[in-house]
Amino acid sequence: MLEAIKKDAQTRMTKSVESLRQDLTHLRTGRASVALVDQLLVPYYGSDVPLPQVASIAVADARSLTITPFEKTMVAVVEKAILGSNLGLTPTTVGQVIRINLPALTEQRRKELSKQVSGEGENAKVAIRNIRRDAIHHVKELLKDKQISEDEERRGEDDIQKLTDRFVKEVDGVVKAKEEELMAI
Repeated sequence: MLEAIKKDAQTRMTKSVESLRQDLTHLRTGRASVALVDQLLVPYYGSDVPLPQVASIAVADARSLTITPFEKTMVAVVEKAILGSNLGLTPTTVGQVIRINLPALTEQRRKELSKQVSGEGENAKVAIRNIRRDAIHHVKELLKDKQISEDEERRGEDDIQKLTDRFVKEVDGVVKAKEEELMAI
């Protein structure tokens, strides 16, 4: 019983950290990344679809992306979707290829993004602590139902706390790495 609770908590905490990593890939750093625009929705025959379904996206160099729509008619639509997004990117169209140059981030913008990264990290820590709370609640229910002893309860709570500490430390590492990436010129 205790092992199942710990395993469930570990799985859920791992998902929280992975979710944080995924969210942080969408933050714009000074470097070009396909992840910046791959969640961008583009109107396509009456419905909104992700950009990769209507165009190929490639990193041309460290500071630019190229987007090549599969259909010639989609060039203007994709360009309009990029301009309408809150990414602060300005596309340049040459024929059927849309080029996005990423300007260097200002010091103020870097600090804003760093605060945003810290906030995302804090949200992930809160999620991990909520998972810990649920797991400990389940352990206490097992004790209340007399399925485990008080010693097993104490050991289970200690194991869950160690698991929580490990994942909080992992979140701190992810946040620190992203902040260093942001502050690098």
